[in-house]
Amino acid sequence: MTASLAGVRVCDLTQNLAGPLCAQILGDLGADIIKVEAPGGDPGRAWGPPFWGSDSTLFLSANRNKRSIILDLKNPEGQEILHRLAGGSDVFVESARFGVPERLGYDYESIRTLREDIIYMSISAYGDRGPMRELPGYDPLMQAFSGIMSVTGHPGEPPARVGGSIVDFGTGMWATIAILSALRTRDATGRGAKLDAALLDTAVGWVSYHMMGYLATGNVPGPMGSAMDSIVPYQGFETADGNVMISGGSDRIFVRLCDALGLGELGGDPRFATNPDRVAHRQELAGLIEARTKTHGTEDLLALMHEHAVPCSPIQNMAEVAADPQVAEAGLLPMASHPEVPDYQDVALPLRVDGERPRGVLPPPRAGEHTNEVLQELGYNEEEVSGFLERGVAFESSSSAA
Repeated sequence: MTASLAGVRVCDLTQNLAGPLCAQILGDLGADIIKVEAPGGDPGRAWGPPFWGSDSTLFLSANRNKRSIILDLKNPEGQEILHRLAGGSDVFVESARFGVPERLGYDYESIRTLREDIIYMSISAYGDRGPMRELPGYDPLMQAFSGIMSVTGHPGEPPARVGGSIVDFGTGMWATIAILSALRTRDATGRGAKLDAALLDTAVGWVSYHMMGYLATGNVPGPMGSAMDSIVPYQGFETADGNVMISGGSDRIFVRLCDALGLGELGGDPRFATNPDRVAHRQELAGLIEARTKTHGTEDLLALMHEHAVPCSPIQNMAEVAADPQVAEAGLLPMASHPEVPDYQDVALPLRVDGERPRGVLPPPRAGEHTNEVLQELGYNEEEVSGFLERGVAFESSSSAA
């Protein structure tokens, strides 16, 4: 696949998940990503178990196709190195706490003096305004604050967190979209941009239809397990040996579902004639359907649903997903070269261009693995690089915990 961002350099000062995912996507698309880590490395490296090799799998999921350099940005010499790196970069991405970039000299105004057309992305918890702008924020906090947890889980049980870090990953995706848009604008106008992406904005966006429903009706939605408040039947049903998700999203699909389960009379029942009718009689209908699905094994029920063109899916765990032939054929879990892990795999970028999926080229780097290499690329000679290492301005991977 053509590396559409070849020739674009990104200075990546992010850590944890949202920012690293943003930079990883840009790297998958061909950009040169220089990951700048503090002494000790990205805290996400230690967020385990599970670990695979030296790093947590959480870190590995968002840091391929990067080179790592460790700088002490509290040291004026470290700041000078960062400024040289930023001056030669097209994109600058940071996710520091409120006020830290200004204190350490890498806020937008400071970086813009080094390169006027820089595209500067700031990723934060609550954004740069409002009474909460100085507070730290993480994915579960945002799921709680935004209402995501209030509509997740089962009725009558405590609120539940969505199993994936959807706020972090969603923010990384929005940040990437903004950067790609700004690069396109810069190509046309020559102007850079100051961009912002906030975890709160992403989190509220994930529940947009719930919020709009509340604004329209004043009714506060709650958790519904696997079901959906506005479509019936649209939920998981028990089988003789597992569970299957069935999506009866239209009147015609509902009739086909009834025919498949030997419940043809329900297709003409006025209680279930339209989707609003079915929503009004949700529990009654779900009981009638599940009484039939429980008489079938999962594979048998899936085959029956497919035969009648009813959208459905088994409810799988991670082991089942990893072994699924559809996942293999889609190339979603490619093998990759890793210096510590001989059977290393990762999760592919979820898009294709001209039929090809971008593949990881570089495994996630060790902290400081490329410090010497990048410093020399920035024009520092061997004596200067040695001095930085000796004075604790910069660190290589063997001394990254210093």
